[in-house]
Amino acid sequence: MNIEGKKILVYGLGKSGMAVGEMIAKLKGEAVLYSKEADIIEVRKTFPREKLYTGDFLEEYLQDIDLVVVSPGVPLDTDEIRLIKNRGIKIIGEIEFAYLFSKGEIVAITGTNGKTTTTALVGEIFKNYFKDVRVVGNIGNPYTKEVLSTKDDSKIVLEISSFQLESIETFRPRVSAFLNLTEDHLNRHHTMEEYGRVKALITKNQDKDDVCVLNYEDEYLRDLGEKIKAKVIYFSSERKLNKGYYLQDGKIYFADKFLIDEDEISIIGKHNMENVMAAIAICESMNMPMENILKGIRKFKAVEHRIEYVTEKNGVKFYNDSKGTNPDAGIKAIKAMKSPTYLIAGGYDKEADYNDWILSFNNKVKELVLIGQTKKKIEKNARENGFNNIRLCDDLKEAVEYAFSKAKTGENILLSPACASWGQFKNYEERGKVFKEIVKEL
Repeated sequence: MNIEGKKILVYGLGKSGMAVGEMIAKLKGEAVLYSKEADIIEVRKTFPREKLYTGDFLEEYLQDIDLVVVSPGVPLDTDEIRLIKNRGIKIIGEIEFAYLFSKGEIVAITGTNGKTTTTALVGEIFKNYFKDVRVVGNIGNPYTKEVLSTKDDSKIVLEISSFQLESIETFRPRVSAFLNLTEDHLNRHHTMEEYGRVKALITKNQDKDDVCVLNYEDEYLRDLGEKIKAKVIYFSSERKLNKGYYLQDGKIYFADKFLIDEDEISIIGKHNMENVMAAIAICESMNMPMENILKGIRKFKAVEHRIEYVTEKNGVKFYNDSKGTNPDAGIKAIKAMKSPTYLIAGGYDKEADYNDWILSFNNKVKELVLIGQTKKKIEKNARENGFNNIRLCDDLKEAVEYAFSKAKTGENILLSPACASWGQFKNYEERGKVFKEIVKEL
């Protein structure tokens, strides 16, 4: 694709939107920048001369525009997007835009939960074997920031969200992985059917020469495995698979061949053993020797903000699971705890159902300490499910200090919000960092 001299509207100026704008400049196109809300001073540091629009979107912004590249945070069912489509202007997403210029082989990982850990793990394993590895996408390093320097021998490990998949057209990974599907982002996708359909787009352009790694224990994914063109490799944490990876008595096998014991792996919880199995399947599909794969797994440490051990104070252990932004992630974090736990939760409401999350407390959660927009909604759900040991707090600092005043030696304090961070924090990273700072000052 040649964009030299083309006028391209970049819609959304988060990390990926800014990277798209820089990419357009390098390719000698003309970037026109738009965001409803933007820090104009910060944007101007990178783009001192480009046209920059903020506030309400006006039709005049589309004058002479050849292409629109939308950031992942922009829903595709808004009046503004409909206006662009009605003008006959092509719209693509940041991932599709990057893919049009990409070289090398792509591994793409999605799923409601576990994709960041799996992406980071695959990236670390790859870096110990391949020469040029790029870990990009939803993990925090935009694909568009790296793509122009990729080479034919590059290996691109891409964490990809439903927001990013929604706008792909020709994007085709050599290996895809779809880890699980549970309720999330219904404020964007509205129904589970639509959420699943968008996630499954990761396999859309794959054929029989490509590979798709799927969780056998997810009914939706088992069904998907029967329909797609790619070669399917399954993993399971619940049963033995004749052809696939499985967890049995704390050990990971392929068919009858023992591979690694969970005691050799630093990340904890059954869900993380699923992430490890997915990573092994991905790496083997990329023709890596098993010896190198297992060596990388043994060296890997937990991703920041994902059931991250913080410290121990007065015999109380603190865990930061700020990345647990939905109830299913919260369930996994609770299951990973080995002793009684004070659970700090709540945040921005993504219209999730909290009942299964509350039922997973299973005598492990001593007290539920709630903050944020959802605290009263969650309190109501908890009491309806018979859990009444609840404390409402105004902010994270109050919640941590309260939990610490109650916790005894041998118990845990876990930040696992089961909600997005927006409202009180910019993102889950900021929430996790603030949590660790508060803990440090106790």
